[in-house]
Amino acid sequence: MYEIFLKLLEEHHVTAYKVGKETGIGASTFSDWKSGRSQPKKEKLQKIADYFGVSIDYLMAGKEDAKEKEVILTSKDERDIARDLDRIMNEIQKGEDSPLYYNGVEIDNASLNLLQNAIEFALRETKKENKVKYNPHKNKK
Repeated sequence: MYEIFLKLLEEHHVTAYKVGKETGIGASTFSDWKSGRSQPKKEKLQKIADYFGVSIDYLMAGKEDAKEKEVILTSKDERDIARDLDRIMNEIQKGEDSPLYYNGVEIDNASLNLLQNAIEFALRETKKENKVKYNPHKNKK
């Protein structure tokens, strides 16, 4: 397990100290794992796995499940999406620039609801993609 941990540290260009500080795992715990004085408990393994965006199986054996880790949206993400969706829909419904038209016909309420659903889907998928692309700790909890 510790060899894989070292490999992840190198790949992510972080130190054990930084991982420990951000996960709440003490440096002495890492030292005990390295020397074999103790084995990691499941909750600490999960913290490290979450930090690096890997599964516990990968952390223990170096083998990743075939299935891809699903990106989970946090409650903050959900609030951000709802806020952005409300702002976008308010701007559309106010029609300050002009009413919304499609093919020369003003959009009706049914089409507006479909548009809202499409925008919400796009916001959710973009949020997930950005979490994977721009979060170096891959969905750290």
